[in-house]
Amino acid sequence: MSTFDEVTAAARACTVCEPYLPLGPRPIFQISKTTRLIIIGQAPGTKVHETGVPFNDASGERLRDWMGIGRNVFYDAARVAIMPMGFCYPGRLPKGGDAPPRPECAPLWHDKFLALMPRLELFLLVGSYAQKRYLGKGSMTEHVRAGTKGKYMALPHPSWRTNFWEKKNPWFGEEVLPRLKKEVARLTAE
Repeated sequence: MSTFDEVTAAARACTVCEPYLPLGPRPIFQISKTTRLIIIGQAPGTKVHETGVPFNDASGERLRDWMGIGRNVFYDAARVAIMPMGFCYPGRLPKGGDAPPRPECAPLWHDKFLALMPRLELFLLVGSYAQKRYLGKGSMTEHVRAGTKGKYMALPHPSWRTNFWEKKNPWFGEEVLPRLKKEVARLTAE
């Protein structure tokens, strides 16, 4: 069995998807053996690729607001782990928007990391790609509405595209976000 440091070093050096990555490989994640909370998102965007910091964009600001925490807690790997479905920026779709996460990444790395993170209590599944892998079939709205399923809590992707969805589903702000903030506060307390 590999050690945490070995798996982390191998993931940071990964080039499996290199032929398909328009900006080249730059695996971006934030992992710790001690965290009790993990965010499993989609894949880095261009700004995150440039900075090498996960959720270092408008979506990250919105996610932190939903969670009720600041950058100091969010970027403390001992309190919040971040592991996207695709560790590298996947490029753009021909008609706009980011391409889906590369399909090779999650099967290659997720189980290796999760086996080395015994304290995890809550998986925040941000967006439909993470929800499909961990919760199976169902729409994003169904998964989010279902609330916490064991260790899993589904959230929509926090991009501007979610504005209309939030207006259409006021229960998200009224029911889900207060529950999310309470759990995040409990799990990230020092």
